[in-house]
Amino acid sequence: MEQNQGFRCITVMIAKSLFFIVLLAFGCSEILPQSDTAAYLKNPNYKYELEFYKIYKKKRADVVLLGNSITHGVNWNELLGRDNVVERGIPSDNLEGILNRLEFVVSLKPKLCLIKAGINDIYSWIPVETVFANYKKVMEELKKNNIRVIVQSTLYVSQKYTAASDRNNEVKKLNVLLEDYCRQNGLDFIDLNAKLSRSFALKDELTHDGVHLNAGGYKLWGEEVNKILLKYGY
Repeated sequence: MEQNQGFRCITVMIAKSLFFIVLLAFGCSEILPQSDTAAYLKNPNYKYELEFYKIYKKKRADVVLLGNSITHGVNWNELLGRDNVVERGIPSDNLEGILNRLEFVVSLKPKLCLIKAGINDIYSWIPVETVFANYKKVMEELKKNNIRVIVQSTLYVSQKYTAASDRNNEVKKLNVLLEDYCRQNGLDFIDLNAKLSRSFALKDELTHDGVHLNAGGYKLWGEEVNKILLKYGY
């Protein structure tokens, strides 16, 4: 009896091993068990920043700048010389994280929301098609709440940054999709790379680490933001 049970156990183990070998052979490894925790929830900055959003006394803003650490890297009110602007950038955030915190944008009842995101997704090796699909979800949710969406191109990284050529190629693909979407849906698209990049890479003189901007970079970005705000009377 014990020998039969042992034989059945060995048979089951062999069958399971063969099953996973077949899956791997046919490129199906992605269906193997994954963590139930979304990537953005593993980002320690996410909960940290959301706790601040909950206690801020400002309840209305005409303009929101939405994004990740690059958006978070400057005082936008001082850069733009305005007091009707709120920044909602979280370091290391991706588009899934942005989508799941839009309540902190919508609650401000802004007229305009300027988005710049995607580089963290691309450096997490998420396919551009998935990044774009999540980007569209963010835009559609904002539009449903009567917020005018302004899309800012995802910035390239410097050629000196990790995997720059490969990842910048993905950035280029994403920006083509975003610009086409904006054209088809009557949205403004600000091509920041036209001013901040050359030869499909962020200019070295405008970054301090290859991805985040320095004062010179933010000065140019601020000028582009001011143009769009003036266009809409803000």
